[in-house]
Amino acid sequence: MSTNPVRLSEQALIEQFRRELAGGAGRSRKHESADKQVCGQAEYIDDKLAPPGLLHLCPVLSPHAHAKILHVDTAPCYAVSGVVRVFSWQDVPGELDIGPLAPGDPLFAREKVEYHGQVVLMVAAQTPQAARAAAQAAVIDYEPLEAVLDVETALARESYVEAPHVQQRGDADSALARAPHRLQGAFHIGGQEHFYLEGQIAMALPGEDGAVQVFSSTQHPTEVQKLVASVLGLTMNKVTVDMRRMGGGFGGKETQAAGIACHAALAAALTGRPAKLRLARRDDMRITGKRHPFFVRYDVGFTDEGVLHGVKIELAANCGYSLDLSGSICDRAMFHADNAYYLGDAKVTGYRCKTNLASNTAYRGFGGPQGMVAIEQIMDSIARKLHLDPLMVRQRNYYGGEGRDVTHYGQTVRQNLLQTITGQLMQSADYVTRRERIAAFNAHSPVLKRGLALTPVKFGISFTSSFLNQAGALILIYTDGTVQLNHGGTEMGQGLNTKVAQVVADVLQLPLENIQVTAASTGKVPNTSPTAASSGADLNGKAAEIAALTLKTRLMEMLCRLHSCEPQEVHFSNGVVSAAGRYFSFAEVANLAWLNQVPLSATGFYKVPGIHYDRQAGRGEPFYYFSWGAACSEVLIDTLTGEYRLLRTDILHDVGNSLNPAIDIGQIEGGFVQGAGWLTTEELVWDDTGRLVTDSPMSYKIPAISDVPPVLNVQLLARHANAQQTVYRSKAVGEPPFMLGISVWCAIQDAIASVSSYNIHPHLDTPATPERVFWAVQAQREGTDAF
Repeated sequence: MSTNPVRLSEQALIEQFRRELAGGAGRSRKHESADKQVCGQAEYIDDKLAPPGLLHLCPVLSPHAHAKILHVDTAPCYAVSGVVRVFSWQDVPGELDIGPLAPGDPLFAREKVEYHGQVVLMVAAQTPQAARAAAQAAVIDYEPLEAVLDVETALARESYVEAPHVQQRGDADSALARAPHRLQGAFHIGGQEHFYLEGQIAMALPGEDGAVQVFSSTQHPTEVQKLVASVLGLTMNKVTVDMRRMGGGFGGKETQAAGIACHAALAAALTGRPAKLRLARRDDMRITGKRHPFFVRYDVGFTDEGVLHGVKIELAANCGYSLDLSGSICDRAMFHADNAYYLGDAKVTGYRCKTNLASNTAYRGFGGPQGMVAIEQIMDSIARKLHLDPLMVRQRNYYGGEGRDVTHYGQTVRQNLLQTITGQLMQSADYVTRRERIAAFNAHSPVLKRGLALTPVKFGISFTSSFLNQAGALILIYTDGTVQLNHGGTEMGQGLNTKVAQVVADVLQLPLENIQVTAASTGKVPNTSPTAASSGADLNGKAAEIAALTLKTRLMEMLCRLHSCEPQEVHFSNGVVSAAGRYFSFAEVANLAWLNQVPLSATGFYKVPGIHYDRQAGRGEPFYYFSWGAACSEVLIDTLTGEYRLLRTDILHDVGNSLNPAIDIGQIEGGFVQGAGWLTTEELVWDDTGRLVTDSPMSYKIPAISDVPPVLNVQLLARHANAQQTVYRSKAVGEPPFMLGISVWCAIQDAIASVSSYNIHPHLDTPATPERVFWAVQAQREGTDAF
């Protein structure tokens, strides 16, 4: 359904201008840690001064994907000088399992190992070198067992970590039978290593009464607190988790940072000495899970115009050996199997396949990108079949119009910006003219071929587990007029602290420099949700706004009592407060509040309204709103080698009323490049034993500066505020831009298809490495059908 956009009124424009003068929300301000990070002064966990007696930990990992543990001999470990203790499952005083949602993730392997790289032992020594040497000295006897290493085998054997789930509307089988045209296909979508700059790390300090303080590089301090307490057999009030900043997370530190913290806390508690576990990059990549690889099968019917007429999509996720968050991730893939398109009669099935690999986990987009790739593959396949421009097919299937505004899971699509964004981007990217030029170039160029694709993004914002859509904040005002802010979100480089501080600065009308954001701490804001699902600013910004408004109201009421005036006579502006014609600095008002015994601390709590989903019925409204965007990418491929270059990308993205345009544009650029990397260069390879071969920067290629297109135009959609009551009518920006990278993969397919004059849709699994591009070109020349 196409609705009138929420536009800024004249009063709203004046209000935005006022905020910009105050340095609050809506203004481009640099990241609060930017200077420290550039100068190397930003403190991460490994930068902290080593406390006296610090122990260093190193894991002993399984060399088998599936095997029984017959015998463990740790005596050779103790022969290494400096070794203090070797830990195994027998040393855990509390619960061994640290599964985030369901059992299945033991801190140590007990009787068997279930993936190559699983932790069997943990060595604690006085130096990192001694710990590593001792770990290599451990002797463990195994009896290898049969291992399932690929998703298709797991699917055939019905090997699942959770039962399959179905979302459906109408009768897809009947619609397919009546369709004028019908296509079937299957392809693989690769996984992705998080490759955060700061690897998994935690340091734990023992305290009084069995308490422990944990410094953890985690997106979910409360989860770490809960699981450390469980492993140690403590109550949660004995565990405090501190998280100042991460050097990147991307979902890899939502659940899997907890195990690292538990190992450090266990060593600290049992030895009475501080302990630190900083994984080597190779160990990190072998131990931790990735983005879920998917195997996709589809059966689609459509009209002569390319409009969908019945869809069946099967999404089989390679979950690894345990559940982790795979249930919710696969659900989100199913939610986004429509992307921007009205599916009509549809059946979407999600399979959670169990394999003997590391347990795959959250990654930017949380399953949404895999679902979107599936439907974009379908759009391109239809276009090749009907000899139509793929963008034309996409537009004909967009949500919009009476009866075409409800998703296959029953949520009405509101504030639909699809046509607005597509139209503006087509014009700014000169799509029509470039499409004609590319066709002419390809017709006369036998070796080099160009490809062009414009793909949309519709991404739902909220946690799919509705109870997680909550946040808290704590604000303290001191008598000198400065403010300390703590909220439940975690800073991982995305600028969350900067945005939340801008909100508080705007409410209290203070310079941003007067707001000090402290480390996320379970001792200040309890029971927090993870910083994930693009919800960081939405949830924590709103909680902080509520806390700041509480304090502002208290100050206003005090001034009204003291000066016999009405609330409308009290004004906060640029660090100055006026009341009944008298003017005070904010510091004077704060000190006055202290003298008059007015509390200068406040908490704020926010929960997202109206979210619900009946999983058994497969229907509901799991998202508060949708973020929209589109990208137009052009590539050049060499048909003789499979090499390619990304030449240009134009992006138009919807962020509502931006809290910080500079940070939002940075997130869009980074998300796009990371998404393009997932679909092009970042190939994960396991050998026949289940060992990860691409386990270092030498073998796993993330995008470099040379992979960024020389022409990258990024614009924020102007004058379209969020229709929902989010903080300042802004929209989330963390995950949605990631899916803009799909345009690069589709452009590569477009270039390959030109080899057969666009008559055959190429079979191109992701990532689209040069080898895969080369073989897809060969298939085009041989006239081989894609599937």
